Amino acid sequence: MLENKVAIVTGGTRGIGYEIVRKFLKNKARVALFGSRQETVDKAIASLKEENENYEVIGFYPNLSSEEEVKEAISSVVKEYGKLDILVNNAGMSSATPFDNHTMEEYNKVMDLNVKAVYNCSKVALDYLKETKGTIINTSSMVSIYGQPSGVMYPASKFAVNGMTKSLARELGKYGIRVNAVAPGVTETDMVKNLPKEMIEPLLKTIPLGRIGSPEEVADAFLFLASPMASYVTGEILSVDGAARN
Repeated sequence: MLENKVAIVTGGTRGIGYEIVRKFLKNKARVALFGSRQETVDKAIASLKEENENYEVIGFYPNLSSEEEVKEAISSVVKEYGKLDILVNNAGMSSATPFDNHTMEEYNKVMDLNVKAVYNCSKVALDYLKETKGTIINTSSMVSIYGQPSGVMYPASKFAVNGMTKSLARELGKYGIRVNAVAPGVTETDMVKNLPKEMIEPLLKTIPLGRIGSPEEVADAFLFLASPMASYVTGEILSVDGAARN
């Protein structure tokens, strides 16, 4: 589905991001994954190469809140692969700190990674995506639609991601660039797997399908939006949450 396409996936070393990278590689894309540290990037690439030594995958670890570092990394990707078709802004951090205890330091951390990084990567990638009439896909969250009972800046940051998604879809459509987001619900990442049973069971009651989603199921949504099958889909926030309404 992605043959001859070149993709960047931020936050691509673990969880949903790693599965997006795998899914794109399985569908013949050439992929650059961005992580937070060299060791996590190297580990992810080694794991992917162990699965299939023919996967065309490279990795970088820029500070995504630094425009200069992002420019250098994306330029290196284009130098290596010749173009850029797909940008997946997946890197992010969650927060559940009660508002009473919230600090400006935490506010800045969440906004830098969840909002500023999306802005930086999209801005730097723009000229390359104009050339290919490419696509931007952002990782949102179900809490961007429904909010959450604690940790106000996480849903606030994802509301901002939705706003950028919808607005950029309207602004960049004239270049043939599509912009969408995927809003996962509770997903079986390592963090969720380690939660105690007494925390998981109440969550399941909020999900009509009666189970937690898998990273691969979320990655399927990214594959669809990146592929020609979604050629007339833009400005959408695609929920992948089993109809959970928290």
